[in-house]
Amino acid sequence: MIDLRSDTITKPSQLMRDMMAQAVVGDDVYREDPTINELEQYAAQMVGKEAALFVTSGTQGNQAAILTHCRSGQEAIMDEDAHVFVYEGAAISAFAGVQSKTLHHHRGQMSLDEIEEAIRADDVHYPETGLIWLENTHNRSGGSVLPIDHLREVHQLAQKHHIPVHMDGARLFNASIASNTSLHEITQYTDSVQFCLSKGLGAPVGSILAGDQNFIDKARKKRKMLGGGLRQAGVLAAPGLLALKSNIQRLADDHHHAKRLAEAINTYTDLSVNHTVETNIIVADTNHSKWSAPQWVKEMADRGVAIIQYKPKALRFTTHLDVSSDDIEMVIEKLKECSRKVAE
Repeated sequence: MIDLRSDTITKPSQLMRDMMAQAVVGDDVYREDPTINELEQYAAQMVGKEAALFVTSGTQGNQAAILTHCRSGQEAIMDEDAHVFVYEGAAISAFAGVQSKTLHHHRGQMSLDEIEEAIRADDVHYPETGLIWLENTHNRSGGSVLPIDHLREVHQLAQKHHIPVHMDGARLFNASIASNTSLHEITQYTDSVQFCLSKGLGAPVGSILAGDQNFIDKARKKRKMLGGGLRQAGVLAAPGLLALKSNIQRLADDHHHAKRLAEAINTYTDLSVNHTVETNIIVADTNHSKWSAPQWVKEMADRGVAIIQYKPKALRFTTHLDVSSDDIEMVIEKLKECSRKVAE
């Protein structure tokens, strides 16, 4: 099965497994795991922040960030398709007691005027605005990259109103590679950033939350409250270190594969990829197809290709390190087979 459902399904390499077995470990709750400490220091330096915290998942990192930045009863401004709003089980309200203020967006970019309008006035009737939330790359926009000018402008607006900015950078490295922009240049316009080790970078588990030292000290306690205080966690940090040191530049291959596949979808099928493919995610519209999204999922699965129904009338194809150029050509042949069946 060629699995294009997500880049979360990547398997650790044999070298990663070997490093897990050989990792020097200690109790991380006591800050005594040397491999965890090395990972956190290395990750913080990569993104230009004072400190970093290893968390079990992107969702845990995001929730620790909200709990640290905000007080119960505050409000966070975000786009209406943000992962934290759509896919994290309402944890922002269940755990932090924070209300979401969602705005329209174009490829993850909210209007500056609408952001400023959404910032609450000092009025007894309103919640306080505690956070502005960005997502880069933007998942539901097909892995779109937030332009650096937009990041700068949002940050300047946030500073004007004394509001912190958090970036859900689950696929931050995809954004950096696709835009040929350094990590420091991107993250300088955030107060905190979360990024995943377990997607395109290929580690089996884990994410990083980074910010200034005071923020991370507070976030460490929030992680503990969320059940994220780990013990001999160096076995998880070791593959994360290898991922950061070895698997970033190769993300360009995933982007190339996604562009090749998107071109083929538009050329050979009655599906429509209506967005610019910048990174490793393709959203294919089924509105003008003779088959429904569930039927496409079944027919492709019958031919050995796993994809997902992403929206009621859309499919998602995601490229990653376990998908080769030959695999992409095989997927294209299966798309052609489906198209011939559609035409019957």
